[in-house]
Amino acid sequence: MTAYTELENNLEALKLNAIKEYLPNYLEGDKKLSLAEILKQLTDKELNYRKHRSARMSIHTAHFPYQKEIKDFNFQPSVDKGKITNLMSMEFVENARNVLFIGSSGVGKTHLATGLGVEACKNHLSTYFVNCHELIERLKLAYQENRLEPMLKNYLRYKLLIIDEIGYLPIDDLGSNLFFQLISRRYEKKSIIVTTNIPLSKWGQTFSNPTIANAILDRLVHHSEIFKISGKSYRMKDYTEQHAKQHLNR
Repeated sequence: MTAYTELENNLEALKLNAIKEYLPNYLEGDKKLSLAEILKQLTDKELNYRKHRSARMSIHTAHFPYQKEIKDFNFQPSVDKGKITNLMSMEFVENARNVLFIGSSGVGKTHLATGLGVEACKNHLSTYFVNCHELIERLKLAYQENRLEPMLKNYLRYKLLIIDEIGYLPIDDLGSNLFFQLISRRYEKKSIIVTTNIPLSKWGQTFSNPTIANAILDRLVHHSEIFKISGKSYRMKDYTEQHAKQHLNR
């Protein structure tokens, strides 16, 4: 076995995959580089590889409905692009601030929430995405099975929790109470991004208990960035354009 083969085996055993991949280029390439320069460049590639791998794993475990980034968003006139760009620094997560996207169906709320979530993953911030109705059902089941506390602790561990589609389905007394417990536990400790199709003034109609609805809002809105998005639905726009093309092709 040659020394080079043994070196490759060592790199594989140490899981230095990027160094193993790029090493031949350096051995056959520019001889003017010093050993220290070669090692510096190879270790840079290894660190960069691990950073991207970590981000991919975080994005996978965050359970986004799809992987879309902010750069892919076609900004509505009602959305302040500068403010969204500022959020991409993730300072709001470090400061445990919240973000609320309010608007009718199809205006891009979930895309923006997902895009910020993907950016958080790239910055090594633990992130989890969940539909509001699914979250409420999980909390209610955990309550019925006497495992609510572990369930709440599970959702508390994420630096960023994204709760999508509040308001599409009514929430009963138990669901409202459990949701309040989660929001209260995260208040001023961890960040939340919320998307909702109803104005904040009408949350009392979604949550069965208006008092709890106000308490939830009070904690979400305090230390938050609020975006009210108006405009036509992207989905309807795509449907209309597709329908028009089909009509022209007939």
